[in-house]
Amino acid sequence: MKKDFVEKQKKKLLEMREEILTKLKDRHEEAAVLASTSEPGDEVDVASTAIDGNLLNELSDHETRRLNMINNALDRIQQNTYGRCLLCEKNIPEARLVAIPYAPLCVDCQTQEERRAR
Repeated sequence: MKKDFVEKQKKKLLEMREEILTKLKDRHEEAAVLASTSEPGDEVDVASTAIDGNLLNELSDHETRRLNMINNALDRIQQNTYGRCLLCEKNIPEARLVAIPYAPLCVDCQTQEERRAR
């Protein structure tokens, strides 16, 4: 894998990581405000507050998983294994890495994994 491409991807991954960390921090603050401002009310208010809290948790879980994938990709850059499929060890096409910089698998292996997960 070309060194300049890897450096460009590293910069992109670091930016993505910073964006996610900022979002998670903001959501944590929103959840704290939501929790502190909720007062006992009618059933609709209680349900709405519960839904808002659940939505914040789900979004945070998704972002947390993405953050882990980004950190793993940054580790692979550090170990000089970035761009190599974790299963078949073939090179992941640059176009795939441009689209999904933290992709750990080539398209074929990713497809197989998704089929197995069904």
